Amino acid sequence: MSNCNSCNQCGTPHFNDILKEDNGALKRALYKSMGHSDEGLRKPIIAVVNSYTNATAGHANLDKVGAEVIKGIEEAGGTAMTFGTIAPCDGIAEGHIGMRYILAAREVITASIEVMVRAHNFDAMVLLGSCDKIVPAMLMAAARLDIPAIMVNGGPMYPAEYKGKHWDGNIVTEAIGWKEQGQIDEEEFRHIEDIAEPTVGSCTMYGTANTMSCLAESLGMTLPQTSTIPAIASERLNVGYLSGKRIVDMAYDGVNARQIINKKSIHNAICCLLATGGSTNAILHLQALHYEAGLGELALDEFDKLSKTIPLVASIYPASEYDMIDFHEAGGMAAVEKEIASLLHLDAMTVIGTKAESLSQITETTRREIIKPLSSPFLKEAGVGVLKGNLSPLGAVIKPAAVPADMFTFKGKAVVFDSEISAIEAIMDKKIKKGSVLVIRYEGVKGGPGLPEMYKPMKLLEGMGLANECALITDGRFSGSNRGLFVGHISPEAEEGGVIGLVEDGDTVTFDLDNRELTLEVSEEELDRRRQYWAPINKQTPNGFMDLYRERVGTSATGAILR
Repeated sequence: MSNCNSCNQCGTPHFNDILKEDNGALKRALYKSMGHSDEGLRKPIIAVVNSYTNATAGHANLDKVGAEVIKGIEEAGGTAMTFGTIAPCDGIAEGHIGMRYILAAREVITASIEVMVRAHNFDAMVLLGSCDKIVPAMLMAAARLDIPAIMVNGGPMYPAEYKGKHWDGNIVTEAIGWKEQGQIDEEEFRHIEDIAEPTVGSCTMYGTANTMSCLAESLGMTLPQTSTIPAIASERLNVGYLSGKRIVDMAYDGVNARQIINKKSIHNAICCLLATGGSTNAILHLQALHYEAGLGELALDEFDKLSKTIPLVASIYPASEYDMIDFHEAGGMAAVEKEIASLLHLDAMTVIGTKAESLSQITETTRREIIKPLSSPFLKEAGVGVLKGNLSPLGAVIKPAAVPADMFTFKGKAVVFDSEISAIEAIMDKKIKKGSVLVIRYEGVKGGPGLPEMYKPMKLLEGMGLANECALITDGRFSGSNRGLFVGHISPEAEEGGVIGLVEDGDTVTFDLDNRELTLEVSEEELDRRRQYWAPINKQTPNGFMDLYRERVGTSATGAILR
């Protein structure tokens, strides 16, 4: 019997097109230099795109998960080849120039996967990522490349416990305010720092990282019931193994990404976002995914329309006390889908069949304090919404699920800042009064640049006891962990002449969440007068990628897509 490991004349044809016949010889030779065998090179060549790094908590376990993916691929009859992507952490980038690079990193990751996969003509890919921009970037790459693909996330971390209450890592930023007010001393502050992030994994609130991992499941791009399995659970490794096995079948069956990522599945993902009150950043990412799937622009109006018909059926931290581990124990995204099944396209394809087939295996949740039935939701309208008005004619985003009920209508006087840093300084210097509306502008996709998140000002308002007394609006964005009356993605942004650039200290700003309206109580005549002397503020960034990004990026109203 011939040994296929050393025989180039084996009768088994090569699965991969560029490895076939004499034209594939050099490519086969290069792979053989690394120990790949003739037998292995005749199988489907599966890319394992792993964003593992020990610099980002949500990705620190992906080396182990990736090893199980490789095992699954090889046992199922494929050949795994690994490459990496960057995976910057929003939390570590927060509060300095690094935050301007976070959203832009989404485009870098997508492009890097495209380049590697097309250069090597891989037959399929498993995508391993967990955090805020990495998951959407990988989904965007799958849609752009349209080859068989499956997503595997690393899972959420466990919560911190402090004084009988569960917290996520954002307790640290709130503790800055506590210390400033004399509620805790330096020793207690350091204790909070030490216990805030107790395990690896994506931060345990329903922020952008966990929202996008859950939406990857609702899109059908992960194995069902897997997006919320904790990072340190043994099940997480098994998900990697099973996903590795599944991708080989998908390669042989020719199940390409756009058979899964399409109008129906994106509709399902929007419904799940709205029904769970996920991160407002997910709107940007679903818009970008829609575009990458060849479906054109996805208007904010689509989210607005659905937000009025999709109720909030799940309430997860920061909207409630229940963290991602609680949500997982309640059944996770699959349990939510079970409740809102009548609103979904159940014939949408997933990596294992139709949505209807996967939901047929799901039982109703027993944790009704976390997931309500469709007939008795937390809110009759969605937990994520779109506001319009003279301040945001193209739209702005809000998370009603995280807004106190008594702030659904609010009126306050504007306190204007042309940067996040100046707003932080004013909050820390105790210059913000109750009833204020902080206006932070020139932080949009072009003005920031990079649409940095105004995470810290909102958290400091909480720590200073002002979160239920003040509002914050910005042409920047927010962290999924923020709570309070905040409005982001105001468009057009100040840099491009948006009305937010014309607001002056003392102007009245009115919020009406029930009617989805955001209004600057200034006459059109006065705004026209202000336009006569308005000039944009041009913020400088280091030479490099951000110059290209600023030049080519589109508005936040359509997903901040790089064209």
